[in-house]
Amino acid sequence: MNKQENIKAIEISKTLKGRSLWVDARRRLFLNKAAVISLFTLIIISIVSVFGPFFLQYNFSDTDWGSIYQPPSFETGHYLGTDGNGRDLLVRILHGGRLSLSIGLIATFVSVFIGVLYGTIAGFFGGKLDIFMMRIVEILYAMPYLIFVIILMVVFGRNIYFLFIAIGAVEWLTMARIVRGQTISLKEKEFIETSKALGQSNTLIIVKHIIPNLAGPIIVYITLMVPSVIILESFLSFLGLGVQEPLTSWGVLISEGSREMETAWWLLIFPGSFMVITLASLNFIGDGLRDAIDPKEY
Repeated sequence: MNKQENIKAIEISKTLKGRSLWVDARRRLFLNKAAVISLFTLIIISIVSVFGPFFLQYNFSDTDWGSIYQPPSFETGHYLGTDGNGRDLLVRILHGGRLSLSIGLIATFVSVFIGVLYGTIAGFFGGKLDIFMMRIVEILYAMPYLIFVIILMVVFGRNIYFLFIAIGAVEWLTMARIVRGQTISLKEKEFIETSKALGQSNTLIIVKHIIPNLAGPIIVYITLMVPSVIILESFLSFLGLGVQEPLTSWGVLISEGSREMETAWWLLIFPGSFMVITLASLNFIGDGLRDAIDPKEY
């Protein structure tokens, strides 16, 4: 083999060099135009919601009795109009976005933490413990979880921090079942048997080997859970059981706008548009991640 053939063989070997699952998943994700556009849209909404109010001249709680129900206008600086108290709608939408996205992320984190821990223990140890734990999940599934959240909010008070925990505490059931099924499959793999043979503890095996290999399904489910949590919070706020004044969220704004939609259409259209775009973006990102992480689709 001459020198030119050696160089060609090296180039071919570099081309055929294996790539990790996450590198391939990232490549497939960025080939999904809908997911990429949705990702940038979500980033922009998040950045604008966090930093936008600092660049606006109005505070979300400022009232202007001379500008009640003012339509969108660039002349007055109320770009999306005002509400029944003369408060600027744009700055309230951005503050509401902060709260809605925070509830979505924090409540999802709570539910993922509970679900992953619960499902991993049930799936890894199996036997009677698994049967007992999953019967509890089935009983909780039979309960109307929305009513359960409403009861918690009524009994313990309408505290915004408790709202995070209450929503997360009832959203973990599906995550627990997903994690349990994946754990049962993983614990039969050779590397788990090797870890047991090397004398590693069950806790170490779960933390070091089981949970990292569940990252793919967990990430996908997170992107699908955040929209459902935001919708649940919006529904609770629509009923008057969620975020309370002077704070606001997209659910609160939509609730207020629905009562005034015939005379002040902007109070419903603009908050609803922000929420629809955010939820659609999260769903497209979730679909893109699911297709990217599952190599069988390609």
